[in-house]
Amino acid sequence: MDPVIVAGAGPVGLTLALALARRDVPVILLDEAEVIADAEGLRRSRTAVLGPAAVALVERLGCPAVREDGIAWTGWRTVRRRAEVARIDFGADDAPLHIAQHRLENGLRQALLGCGSVRIVAGCRVDALEQDGHGVTVHTTGSHETWWRGSHLVGCDGPRSTVRKLLGVRFPGRTAVDRHAVAVVRAELPEPGVALLHRDPPGAPAGQEVTARPLPDGLWRLDWLLPVQARALTPDALVERLRGTLTAWCGSVVPYEVVGSADYSVHQRLARRWRSGRVFLAGDAAHLMGALGAQSVEEGLRDAENLSWKLALAWHDGASKLLLHSYEAERRGAVGARLRATDQVLPLLRASGTWQTVRQSVLSGSARGQAELLTDSHLGRGAAAGSRVYARSPLALPAPRSGGGRSGASPLVAGCDTPPGGQVVDVQVTALDGTVGRLRDRLGQGLVVLLIAPGTGVWESRHWLTAGLMPRLASAVAALPTSAELLVAETYPGATAHSVLLIRPDGHLVTAMVGCRPAELYSYADLARGGPPTAVGGDEDDGPDGDAPDGGGQHPAARRVPGSGASGARVSGRTR
Repeated sequence: MDPVIVAGAGPVGLTLALALARRDVPVILLDEAEVIADAEGLRRSRTAVLGPAAVALVERLGCPAVREDGIAWTGWRTVRRRAEVARIDFGADDAPLHIAQHRLENGLRQALLGCGSVRIVAGCRVDALEQDGHGVTVHTTGSHETWWRGSHLVGCDGPRSTVRKLLGVRFPGRTAVDRHAVAVVRAELPEPGVALLHRDPPGAPAGQEVTARPLPDGLWRLDWLLPVQARALTPDALVERLRGTLTAWCGSVVPYEVVGSADYSVHQRLARRWRSGRVFLAGDAAHLMGALGAQSVEEGLRDAENLSWKLALAWHDGASKLLLHSYEAERRGAVGARLRATDQVLPLLRASGTWQTVRQSVLSGSARGQAELLTDSHLGRGAAAGSRVYARSPLALPAPRSGGGRSGASPLVAGCDTPPGGQVVDVQVTALDGTVGRLRDRLGQGLVVLLIAPGTGVWESRHWLTAGLMPRLASAVAALPTSAELLVAETYPGATAHSVLLIRPDGHLVTAMVGCRPAELYSYADLARGGPPTAVGGDEDDGPDGDAPDGGGQHPAARRVPGSGASGARVSGRTR
């Protein structure tokens, strides 16, 4: 079979290629590798903040050093003038990991080099594509000017995505929502490991906002909020801001070294469609969402995790139209919800006078409310956390609300506090062979069926494998329409004894039930894969938009007859 073609070798493209390779899907990774001005300074200023689930994904894919390459924050402080108005202390299980983007990419690339099923092609750019009911043909220019044949194509080629333009997909949104000056400095700042958001620092103009995010090796990333329409910050002006900030925090200008800087505007955009036939968009090619500290890299990794298991299932066993359509429904819906939440919060925090009117003590309700709103927005908590719940996923039926549900929230399911489509909580699990580990470490391949059985931790697995629900449940799992692993946990939030959770490969809950009900478990597992696979070539339909499978609006060159090439990859030799 033809490989999956991934265009773009940034964090999202590398993660997607690696996730597919771990599922035994061959991949051609097209790396444009553009050379840009001031590449070193810009490269050092690009960082990513990853939550625990994203870190677990990268580790599962074969990058165990990701925690060493980054730094887990121990806390977050929100300060106005000289007063601390909010503080969050992180534990080992919920600490964000801050990592330089180039170090994340290096780790993913090194892991890819050990995958024989991935071919990385550097120095080439997609300039044409065509597709039919059986695959996609892509033409590249540059060091490899040829045609490539693949089963599917995923455009992970950034905000100026060529793949998106060839498909004629619109990319509407708002330009210059925020503008920042960034400097990566080596210095000794107060409270190493604690990120800081400082509003209205002493001696600074009203409304100024600066964040300090720690990195490994004594480095810090400092971001200053700038007027959107102002001129680019000169090096002297940047140094002046840096010295003023250090003085406000340390009482004087402590020794420092600038290792990278940049001046950039933040845009918010959302592609109209994320799928056209056998072509998909992911990462910055599909969305831009940098305002208020929202991390596009982490959302891009979620795109890759969501799409990879669905493409792998389609590649190995075939897929229904619903399964591949669900990628856009879930991920575009989740990112859209996060963008809407940001749009609602942004005017409140950027309006003149919002903070100036707060005259009460730092413990007053209004001050605390503003601080919590700003803090949650930067950390992706609160309303932004809704992006982690696929509330209207076509792969999960809404369950009736239980007594523990919250008004206006996604309905909970029997025997579980996690709503359908939500990310499951990481708990300790035991495999049938007695292996003990974490739930997140067992994700990524097939479905997971998790039985909640208090007390099993004190017994060897051979004692409970033949007791209670286990024999019947094991038989039901073996009969499921797609591969699944049966695990056991002593506890899960909100779950009672004998609760059974059905979890997707990307860690999102399909449903939970109490007791072993084989027919119901089978029906939910079938729904999780989108139903039985369609006939070969049946998944090229573009879905509700009704666009033609060939991706109308593509580059005229895509209509050319593909020629054969000398490359070792699969190259189309078809004639028409």
